[in-house]
Amino acid sequence: MRTESMTGGRASHPRGGAGKGHRADEHRRPVFPVLLTIDEAAELLRTTRRAIYAMVERRQLPGVIRIRRRVLFRADDLLDWLDQKRAPSPEE
Repeated sequence: MRTESMTGGRASHPRGGAGKGHRADEHRRPVFPVLLTIDEAAELLRTTRRAIYAMVERRQLPGVIRIRRRVLFRADDLLDWLDQKRAPSPEE
């Protein structure tokens, strides 16, 4: 099986090449910019811009930074908040 679309056109082994360090990378968070926009936060939380604005107004989201009229989110704070909100899996 080849996975060209995920690797920018290069063919790779579906398990990540030679396999060195593969297991250590499984639990790594995806790379996000330090600050997220409303649209990026909505995509991360799989909701709408309107819902994000409502949660900001009700002070339900962490890491909110307001610069004049612009609203940004600290990605680390939002990801930590998500980790705290997740339900434990049966294996835990």
